[in-house]
Amino acid sequence: MIMDVARDAIYTMLIVSAPPLLVGMAVGLVIALFQTLTQIQEMTLIFVPKIVLVFATIMLLLPWMVREVSEFLERLMDIAVTLP
Repeated sequence: MIMDVARDAIYTMLIVSAPPLLVGMAVGLVIALFQTLTQIQEMTLIFVPKIVLVFATIMLLLPWMVREVSEFLERLMDIAVTLP
């Protein structure tokens, strides 16, 4: 039962954290490609768009993320209630 709860927790964590991480990775890849093609080596060019887009992704998907975590907590409480 402990392994099932741990597996469910890891799965929930991966599902909730995947969209912002994937957006950050995609933005970083596009900016790195742009910097390579134009030979602009400005460090702030990487961080500002990445921070803005990851923040926008989190704000856009926040209701879904909260719902996923809430469902996980409900499943956890159901398991806790059924324990002897």
